[in-house]
Amino acid sequence: MEIAQHPRPANGLPAWTPEAFEAQLRDKGRSYHIHHPFNVRMNTGGCTPDEIRCWVANRFYYQICIPRKDAAVLANMPDRAHRRLWMERILDHDGHGDFEGDAAGGIEAWTRLGEAVGISREELWSLQGVAPAVRFACDAYVNFAAKAPWQEAVCSSLTEMFAPQIHKDRLATWPRHYPWIEANGLSYFRSRIPLAGRDVEHGLRVTLEHFTTRAQQHRALDILQFKLDILWSMLDAIEKASQ
Repeated sequence: MEIAQHPRPANGLPAWTPEAFEAQLRDKGRSYHIHHPFNVRMNTGGCTPDEIRCWVANRFYYQICIPRKDAAVLANMPDRAHRRLWMERILDHDGHGDFEGDAAGGIEAWTRLGEAVGISREELWSLQGVAPAVRFACDAYVNFAAKAPWQEAVCSSLTEMFAPQIHKDRLATWPRHYPWIEANGLSYFRSRIPLAGRDVEHGLRVTLEHFTTRAQQHRALDILQFKLDILWSMLDAIEKASQ
């Protein structure tokens, strides 16, 4: 999938300082799916149980695509130090050992979320509830990570900068608005808050060090927007599928 290139007067302009460039990247949070109408409605108690289950089932496909995406990035990394850091992301989702306790990984935690909202493990893993547009968006992200220079794939992961707040919002509002959801099913959101901070530190360092001209920095912003658009389009599809 091609990333949209937005013409900008980059030629001849000096690069942003690392601080100014980081500020430009963080400003992209205005397009994060935390602002999508469906997410806003979900966090204010406006979703029915069926809508919650639709969201959980479709987002599960994203969860199982993430370690595949990270493995594709890892395969393109020539530097051992970066690979050792990036490998942690795969283990975070696939797990470090058996499927019990905190080491079970994010995919298992999401499976428990599915069970907490009333979706059996078998139904969730069948992927029968995944909307075609969600599958297409997630597959496009994996394909991009496999084919792009590894630094660009790392840059696309920087939506993690905005993730802690969306998890905090769910932890704060879901128990009040959706008391029918078993509380232990929310552990995925809790676990991702510290992990996102660790991942951002590495991803941001790679991005600031690699994209060093104004043109390259604009390219990085387009890549981050591409990932933001994937997340937004997924919610568009989920909202339609849940109607």
